Amino acid sequence: MPPRRRIGKRLVKSFLPIVLVIVLAVVGALSFIVYCVSRPTRRPYVVTPASFSRISGRAIKVTDETWATMDGRRARGWLLKGVEGAPAVVLLHRYGGDRSWLFNLGVKINETTNFTVLLPDLRGHGENPLINWTSLGARDGDDLLAALKYLSTLKSENQKTLVGEGFGIYGVELGAYSALKAAGAEPQVKVLVLDSVSRSPSELLNTAVSKCVGIDNSFVQYFSRTAMRLYLLGTFDDTNACDFARSIRDQRVLLLSGADAGKLRDATGSLQSCFPAPTNVETRTDLPLSGFSLPSATGEQGEAYDRVVIDFFDRNLR
Repeated sequence: MPPRRRIGKRLVKSFLPIVLVIVLAVVGALSFIVYCVSRPTRRPYVVTPASFSRISGRAIKVTDETWATMDGRRARGWLLKGVEGAPAVVLLHRYGGDRSWLFNLGVKINETTNFTVLLPDLRGHGENPLINWTSLGARDGDDLLAALKYLSTLKSENQKTLVGEGFGIYGVELGAYSALKAAGAEPQVKVLVLDSVSRSPSELLNTAVSKCVGIDNSFVQYFSRTAMRLYLLGTFDDTNACDFARSIRDQRVLLLSGADAGKLRDATGSLQSCFPAPTNVETRTDLPLSGFSLPSATGEQGEAYDRVVIDFFDRNLR
């Protein structure tokens, strides 16, 4: 064997373990990132129906419901029934939150308007979730459509259809993106209240990756997106929220945000120009707080925010 070939083989053998270690390290790091992002931190519920009743001294009738998703899994949510024939409102929390973050708002909507209210846990969220991982918006829009289908099957005490024609959707960040995605496919969605809308699942993923690893680096985010696509078996839908907004026709839309939402505040404000009927869209991005801060809002601040949301549903959904 020529000397040069022998030297080349030795170099390959010398570097092969190093390359293998680097590859394993990269795969391990990406696996950690995907696991961290797809399984957001789970905390005890801020409030439950039982603890809410004890604190407020009010007896509220809430049931814990489950229904089938479009991919054959199970979803869950708290249900507050309204009067027969009234519309229904679905409240969708942000990434890293859960249904308890919006429970107080849901109770107020139910008591003020007599609408039926559903508060689901998005995929991978809440205590002991039925689906262990989040899709970062890839499948949450379909999950919302399944929830609306479930609401349509509900019966009143008289065994008549409980929910009348028309749904309202409220969402924060991931919840707002999912609501916008589903609304274009379901004409019965009449009203949308969207708080601090994420531009796309990639933007949401980038933020989540930065929190998981403490690094805001485009190189890391690129490979994390690739790994997330592989993890979701190619179902990672990265459609921009503006594209979904273009499919909204006759629905009434309220865009909300505040300084606590960071860069999502400007993103939400710019979304208004994407709707084909801007006259059907109201924008309030100057609020003292957004839906991000509802769990920690003071009584006065929370009440002011809730009133904006409730009034919009009350005026436009009846």
